[in-house]
Amino acid sequence: MRGKFITFEGCEGSGKSTQLKLLADYLNGLGVDFIMTREPGGSEISEEIRKIILNKNYDKMCDECEALLYAAARIQHLREKIAPALARGTLVICDRYVDSSLAYQGYARGLGAGYVEAINSFALKEFRPDLTVFLDISPAAAFERKHGADTDDRMEMQGLDFHEEVYKGYAQLMGRYARICAVDCSGSKFETAEKIKNLLKEKGII
Repeated sequence: MRGKFITFEGCEGSGKSTQLKLLADYLNGLGVDFIMTREPGGSEISEEIRKIILNKNYDKMCDECEALLYAAARIQHLREKIAPALARGTLVICDRYVDSSLAYQGYARGLGAGYVEAINSFALKEFRPDLTVFLDISPAAAFERKHGADTDDRMEMQGLDFHEEVYKGYAQLMGRYARICAVDCSGSKFETAEKIKNLLKEKGII
């Protein structure tokens, strides 16, 4: 039986890393067979592409190049890590996936959903998430909570206006896909973690 595929999305500073760590601790306690991975990255080649995408010195990178690099990292990640794990029946939990490309490059960069879907067609045809958890907090509140953007991260340094557009992009995606479930993460990290656990139980993931 193929494993379940769960993705986590959110604007910069939404707390994905923290929530994924708390979730991993919880799943380990239950004895669940799972892997945690991330995008861009998750495999050796994809991690090298990640370094290029996020390098703050590459400020001349055009939007199409950015989108294609994300797609390239994704296909390698799928082939090398996600697909084999799902085939084994393992629960796969991924920090970001195609929805990030749709929100960031498709909507905020203005490339359009059609362009992003075309260059990610393999991922969308063969490996759609069973559930996407969207950590819902506004970019302004998220950056305030994390005390500003990471100055070594090219994407975080795009400015608040850009990240507000990303948030709008996610709102559009939630209206389009029932699998995307928003989790209010304005409370404490433990309150948010409890909401995520309850959502996964409700959806029959755990």
